[in-house]
Amino acid sequence: MREYPAAPLVGVGVVVVDGDRVLLVRRGRPPAQGKWSLPGGLVDLGEPAEAAARREVAEECGLDVRLHGLVGFVDRIVRDPDERVRYHYLLLDFLATPVAGEARAGSDVDAVRWVAVEHVAGLDGTAGLESMIRRALALNAARLAGEGEP
Repeated sequence: MREYPAAPLVGVGVVVVDGDRVLLVRRGRPPAQGKWSLPGGLVDLGEPAEAAARREVAEECGLDVRLHGLVGFVDRIVRDPDERVRYHYLLLDFLATPVAGEARAGSDVDAVRWVAVEHVAGLDGTAGLESMIRRALALNAARLAGEGEP
């Protein structure tokens, strides 16, 4: 049960980077309905987190991706007017690059958009979206610099 859970639910988010742009989705369901965020969703019981990350991008965006590591995590806690925990997600965010497919809106999202990094701040995004993207870009730059070494 997603609303009023007995324990936090584990989810994944994926910062899909292609050059100087990042893939964002507009959420089609609560708790972040109408907001731009990273593609992602809940980890299924028995499913490794990295497999869940690849699956969620495929389901929500129609892309196959290659993962390049964990960027960070977010506690997404939403309380109701009585201060009871309505939603609590522990989200593990991964860095990825596309390998196949074409971005299109799939399950749980209204829209999918490639966004230039400098335009992310102007969107109605989920809390912490821009900072997680910046952390992913720093990880990606380090990854690319390491590929150039012998």
